[in-house]
Amino acid sequence: MNTEDYEIVSVEPAEPPGDMAGSDWHCYVIEQGQNTIRGYQRGSIKTVTQAVEEIVLRLNGRRYGKSGRVHLTMSSSAKKAQGK
Repeated sequence: MNTEDYEIVSVEPAEPPGDMAGSDWHCYVIEQGQNTIRGYQRGSIKTVTQAVEEIVLRLNGRRYGKSGRVHLTMSSSAKKAQGK
């Protein structure tokens, strides 16, 4: 089992992938040990980097499982409103 976290290796401007059109494409690379994820996303370097950071957070979060469960209960005022 790989014990390393996922991390962003690069986010760089790129030509549109495949038959996609438009400009502002970026290629990103995420690695975890020897595992590599390469993806393409359209947008400014800032928005793509933020999106890739979110992907990495979610990937690493999945590795460690759910930290806890929240039990939501309806407030008494919501219960009253629902009963009407």
